[in-house]
Amino acid sequence: MKTLIATVAAACLLASPVWAHEPAPAGKAQPAPAHSHAAPAPQLDAHTLEDIERHRGMARAHEQAAQCLASGSKYDDCQKQLQTACKGLALGKNCGMRHAH
Repeated sequence: MKTLIATVAAACLLASPVWAHEPAPAGKAQPAPAHSHAAPAPQLDAHTLEDIERHRGMARAHEQAAQCLASGSKYDDCQKQLQTACKGLALGKNCGMRHAH
């Protein structure tokens, strides 16, 4: 009998953290946090914003090249696609992260 009670007690104790972290049922809103730790977005100058867009463009070009390779296309064909997508965006034949300022 002691073993049964100990087993049930252990199961309850081990399962309790799971119950504590269950999401709220549908339709019930979660309470808002008391305060936010997120810092306000900094004000960025035009040059920095342009630089951000350039990096995002390079990332899109590289993602397209990765998808091209993953589809089984030839490496040279994917390289040509990458070079076309990066024209005027970055320097070098591999659309490097070292870009023109």
